[in-house]
Amino acid sequence: MAPMAQNPIVLCILDGWGEATAAPDNAISSAHTPTWNRIKSTYPFRTLGASGPAVGLPEGQMGNSEVGHMTIGSGQIMFQDLPRISKTIDDGTLPLNPALQDLISTLKKTGGACHIMGLVSNGGVHSHINHIKALMGELHKNGIPVYLHAFLDGRDTPPASAKIFLQELIHFCHQKPNVDIATISGRYDAMDRDQNWQRTEKAYNAIVSAQGPIFQDPLTMIDHLYQQGITDEFIPPHVNQNYPGVGAHDAFLMANFRADRVRQLLTALTAEDFKDFKRVQTVFDHRFYGMTEYASWLTPLITALFPSQMLQQTLGEVLEEQQMTQYRLAETEKYAHVTYFFNGGREDPFVGEERLVIPTPKVATYDEKPEMAALELTDHLCKAIESQRYDLIVVNYANADMVGHTGNLQASIKAVEVLDTCLNKIEASVLTARGKLLITADHGNIEQMLSEKNGKPHTAHTCSPVPAVLIGADRTFHDLPAGLADIAPTILDLLNIKKPSHWDGQSLLTPGNS
Repeated sequence: MAPMAQNPIVLCILDGWGEATAAPDNAISSAHTPTWNRIKSTYPFRTLGASGPAVGLPEGQMGNSEVGHMTIGSGQIMFQDLPRISKTIDDGTLPLNPALQDLISTLKKTGGACHIMGLVSNGGVHSHINHIKALMGELHKNGIPVYLHAFLDGRDTPPASAKIFLQELIHFCHQKPNVDIATISGRYDAMDRDQNWQRTEKAYNAIVSAQGPIFQDPLTMIDHLYQQGITDEFIPPHVNQNYPGVGAHDAFLMANFRADRVRQLLTALTAEDFKDFKRVQTVFDHRFYGMTEYASWLTPLITALFPSQMLQQTLGEVLEEQQMTQYRLAETEKYAHVTYFFNGGREDPFVGEERLVIPTPKVATYDEKPEMAALELTDHLCKAIESQRYDLIVVNYANADMVGHTGNLQASIKAVEVLDTCLNKIEASVLTARGKLLITADHGNIEQMLSEKNGKPHTAHTCSPVPAVLIGADRTFHDLPAGLADIAPTILDLLNIKKPSHWDGQSLLTPGNS
């Protein structure tokens, strides 16, 4: 039994809260934030790198929630899936991938087609269009018919940019007989992760049974929907008039490399015992392949081209070894991030780790409810702090990211102001419990709401640095270059625990008493 914790450390992750100069489209500087202004000026404050090489991504690539939480929770900078996959395309070794070779061999024997599903953009957060084209090209080279089920972005790319990527794919397909775009769906339906199964069902029926509105020309269809005010993310599943649906000998390949937004669709496709909606046609007996591993229950059903790289001795594991207690909480939208991703891709909690998920409000888009579940989450967090049962509490607030993604500036300002109120309550609880509070973020988003290029809504992440504020500790930050990998070593420093020697990160603190 772990000893009773006395002075909790709270790691508060403000998802999508970047640091940038004040501007009319900066929702943080435009909001009324008395708490944030006060703590930034009162307590130790600095910024951290949260994009590009700081989190294992290419130079200039914006950070995201998955890699941000993995880096924060592991103290390590891992070569992420985006550059890992891109490298095999660049150096010509992708055709040698054993899982891809197995897929090609299987379809040559059965005479079936390959159904590639994926987010068709250059956002680089969930997928990359270059990966999809490389897979299509390799399959075509081996005589395999290809149906592409294109998911449209509009969140990690501008809201109405789909035609750029579809034109690129149409040109690519025209050069290759038996390669075609079979279905088109916005990520709102195809990549839901909040158990809105009616959305997943629409994408499933289009992909599997060719059910849905028909299109002849993708670009004409997109123009028609744009005229109705429907942008990329929200385009309902549409079906190519020539697409026959899934054949008996076909196979599937998921081209997204990020797990959280493909789990629902893949579960509906692969699970034999599935009850979340009635499947008119089932395909669970087909062969399934994926870029990476997506979940423990999916791993036995889907062959990964790039199996997961396990991170050793994450922060959670170190605390388990020390027989310490930890508590992870978030609302549904970010629950996987403070558990699965924070633990380096591990589903199961560590010994001494407790978890709480607060249901995310069921709204069409989060600008309708900018507060999301933040107030309820704060109530539970403060009770956990005041209980003094936990050595480390990790909480994620989704508002800045999820509302920032809508492109609605006024709603984003409201989201920031809600978070400011929450921070005031958290600070009070931590100080009452004589604990320590480290506030940071996983990547930027809400600090830039308009595109610098055209002044239109900016709905993607940014390459901004993120804040780090330390409350309740008699320590200061050093001013050396630092990134998200330095957060876990800082927490261990506050706990007087030596960090694992293989960690890339270093403590942010100057020497002294914790």
